[in-house]
Amino acid sequence: MGVTGRDIVVIGGSAGGVTALREIVAGLPKRLPATLFVVVHRPSASPSRLPELLNKLDTLPSSHAVDQQRFQRGHIYVAPPDRHLLLSDGTMRVTLGPRENGFRPAVDPLFRTAAEHHGARVIGVILSGALDDGTRGLQAVKRAGGVAIVQDIEDATVRNMPLSAIRNVEVDHIAHAAAIAALIQQGVAAEAPFALA
Repeated sequence: MGVTGRDIVVIGGSAGGVTALREIVAGLPKRLPATLFVVVHRPSASPSRLPELLNKLDTLPSSHAVDQQRFQRGHIYVAPPDRHLLLSDGTMRVTLGPRENGFRPAVDPLFRTAAEHHGARVIGVILSGALDDGTRGLQAVKRAGGVAIVQDIEDATVRNMPLSAIRNVEVDHIAHAAAIAALIQQGVAAEAPFALA
């Protein structure tokens, strides 16, 4: 069965990731027929104002994910502080599971569950950050038939996360943050598997 478009976009980042994420979201249309899910590492006790920051860009509406909530297209859901964001078939789980790669929320659980439940519908994006969280999750996205996009290390504030993904995953696209919005839109609109031209 062919892919008729990708409507699940999972994005992970750490240090420098918020700057890249804001560039991406600023370039997206208000009526993107896809749902975006975001994990950005932050200290557990620190409040998250990320949805508020993204809403100021006046593109897609953004909010913290809520456990058991059904997700809607045209919306950005952000993992709340100290909780993993997991996907199932049409709903989100927000859990106090064990830390992965030293983090909660971690990128790998989001990507892994997106791949498990949504397969080839998924576009995975790795942004600036330290260490290697997201690499195994992006591998899962690729194995399920999804698309892997990684921020160019020359554009990343901290290179480790994107560099690990590039070294260990058959990445489809490496791009500056400002160009990733267009790649997401192409992937969402694609009527067939979307990879390198």
